[in-house]
Amino acid sequence: MKFLCLISAENCLDQMTEADALAHLDEYRVLIARLERNGNYVECRRLMPADTAVTLRVRNNQRSVTDGPFAETKEQLGGFLLLEARNLEEAIELAADIPAAKFGSIEIRQVAEDATMHHTLGVA
Repeated sequence: MKFLCLISAENCLDQMTEADALAHLDEYRVLIARLERNGNYVECRRLMPADTAVTLRVRNNQRSVTDGPFAETKEQLGGFLLLEARNLEEAIELAADIPAAKFGSIEIRQVAEDATMHHTLGVA
């Protein structure tokens, strides 16, 4: 099963000192190496800061684009880690080692394995 770990924090990598950012990235390097060795790693990416984002809505065939995500929280989505795990409990155990969990939050969501949808859409 695949699980998407959505990584949110108040302070993102871009807001850290250079030394803190390098130490934080080193923690991720160690984590990713372990996940790869154990067959749990699928992908990991950092997102650009929220102030570079836009939000798109389409209503009655009209597009509305506004600056940024307007969340009611100081924490912003900063990246994701896609894991392979046997079940939710294993995904939680693996996600507990994500460095940002120490000062932010990790939302863990199972990725739907929907063969019917994939077939209908013509995707693998």
